[in-house]
Amino acid sequence: MGNSALKAHLETAQKTGVFQLTGKGLTEFPEDLQKLTSNLRTIDLSNNKIDLLPPLIGKFSFLKSLVLNNNRLTALPEELCKLKKLETLHLNGNHLRQLPAAFGQLSALKTLSLSGNQLQTVPPQLCGLHHLDVVDLSKNQIQNVPDTVGELQAIELNLNQNQISQISVQISHCPRLKVLRLEENCLELSMLPQSILSDSQISLLAVEGNLFEIKKLRELEGYDKYMERFTATKKKFA
Repeated sequence: MGNSALKAHLETAQKTGVFQLTGKGLTEFPEDLQKLTSNLRTIDLSNNKIDLLPPLIGKFSFLKSLVLNNNRLTALPEELCKLKKLETLHLNGNHLRQLPAAFGQLSALKTLSLSGNQLQTVPPQLCGLHHLDVVDLSKNQIQNVPDTVGELQAIELNLNQNQISQISVQISHCPRLKVLRLEENCLELSMLPQSILSDSQISLLAVEGNLFEIKKLRELEGYDKYMERFTATKKKFA
């Protein structure tokens, strides 16, 4: 892509606060963007070949939305965690194995999408994020859901298409969790904590494609209580 084209994009971004450059074969984060650190609210560089997010990302202090789907990122810089206004972070289809240690400092984060990466666990850093609504960790390599998950503040947690065979009973304690997606994992029915049904806030539990028949779920103690929540929620949205 020529400099003049990039310049035109930068000029537009200066006016709109949005920089969007997708599917252009970019191999690195455009350095020229740092001229707009106080302008930009949205950066979308999806469907490129970027393998590194530079530390200068931490300078975009007004950024609300960062979208880097389908790139080649293997790690994220600690500086990303300085983005105190960031509400939406989409990093689907990269090669991420973990999140920066200070990730819990992204205090405004509401939506986090990490589908199609190489995560092997639910990152404990997510538990410090108090405004988190939706977390998508589908299509990773997660094998178990640890005790720390009980502190997760999310309303929806998507763990579809992982390799999960164990789930901590603490998941029932998530204060705001209403939707839990566990489709296409490696769960035996005995490994599904019964308290999810009998004693949690969860009103939509999606477990198709595991190692048990769905009708067996209906025989579990607590299923009636779950159905009450499910029906009440359905009515609310009807």
